[in-house]
Amino acid sequence: MQTLVSAWNEAKRRLEAGGIESPVIDARLLVEAASGATRADIIAEPRRPLSRLQTDTLEGYLKRREQREPVSHILGAKGFWKIMLRVTPDVLAPRPDTETILDVVLPLFAENEAFSVLDLGIGSGAILLAILAERPAARGLGVDASDEALAVARENAANLGLASRAALMHTDWTAGLGDGQFDLVVSNPPYIRSADLASLPPEVRDHEPRLALDGGRDGLRAYRALAPQILRVLRPGGWFAVEFGLGQGEAVERLFAKAGARELVVTRDLATHERVLSGRKKALG
Repeated sequence: MQTLVSAWNEAKRRLEAGGIESPVIDARLLVEAASGATRADIIAEPRRPLSRLQTDTLEGYLKRREQREPVSHILGAKGFWKIMLRVTPDVLAPRPDTETILDVVLPLFAENEAFSVLDLGIGSGAILLAILAERPAARGLGVDASDEALAVARENAANLGLASRAALMHTDWTAGLGDGQFDLVVSNPPYIRSADLASLPPEVRDHEPRLALDGGRDGLRAYRALAPQILRVLRPGGWFAVEFGLGQGEAVERLFAKAGARELVVTRDLATHERVLSGRKKALG
């Protein structure tokens, strides 16, 4: 009979043999989910036995992970910032790199300040919902070209008790939105070069939506559209923050400068890679 510690050790061994990048963490998450245990339980009660149902559930999880299905899809959930989100193959799994946007924008607004947020390409709802969870007087609109992604975001907003402050809309970027509406615009658009999609890890290439990954020939297609559109829908003096890929910082900054953005700043993520461009629209006067 398997115990928590023996199940974890066997899971680590199998995932490592399968070439999984983070076998220790993935094994722990799958064991916890299958057994209903916590990390503390594994440490405090390592010899707690698994039931037959728990063992069978874990085996199913491991087989799926060995086929390079992401842990977030296997478990149907992923943590981001301080919230937990439902995740499906219709949306990108939230990445820690994207939390850099929160590091940038939250200090711009006081805790109880009322302001409006637009999230372009909302996906699971990660960025918008994390902002609303931290700023209880804020309200937001999330748009996406995928009805399936919007359904996931809608469910996450409801689960987090944020549905009354988060509106959702099916549209192409800012199409249908009026000028000067928002105090803050955020976005994590597709930025992978089309030619590089085939070389992505299987977890991404085979299990995440191409619409949310493909940035066109040079990876900058979305930013060419977004730079002028974001400046159009921002209120005078409003702020924006967009994520970009490795080596794209200078090009993205040029596009936003050309569109008229001011006070441009590039912020690095925890791995010290340039990750987020922020700036603002010129204030009146």
